[in-house]
Amino acid sequence: MSNLWLKFKIWTKVILALLALTYILVFVISNHAHGANVWILPWHEIQTTVLYVAGISFLVGVLVAILFRTIIRTRRQIRELQERNRSVKLERAVQDMHAKAAMLRAKPIGAAGTPAVSEPELERDEPIEEGE
Repeated sequence: MSNLWLKFKIWTKVILALLALTYILVFVISNHAHGANVWILPWHEIQTTVLYVAGISFLVGVLVAILFRTIIRTRRQIRELQERNRSVKLERAVQDMHAKAAMLRAKPIGAAGTPAVSEPELERDEPIEEGE
């Protein structure tokens, strides 16, 4: 049963491709001799064929679509770069705040003017164990 659906799918695609090819052939034959006046500038018109105008219009449309897509991608990349720079600046600010806070910590001084013995500081990544 699956072979029947596969054959149906393939023949449908073949028929659609042949119909499209037939349409393109009829379009070219019908429009290759029809003249067209194309306005370019207010003082200048070009006399050409409809087929040439259609082809050029199609190519210009493709180029505009590619340009539009490129502009959208570039804007997205610029936005991502700005967000990345913003997060890097925030990370630096947090690191600077931690460094300043570490420098401002008061160290206890003993009675004789010598620093008192204190417990070693824990690293930020080390878990604090209770019961010690």
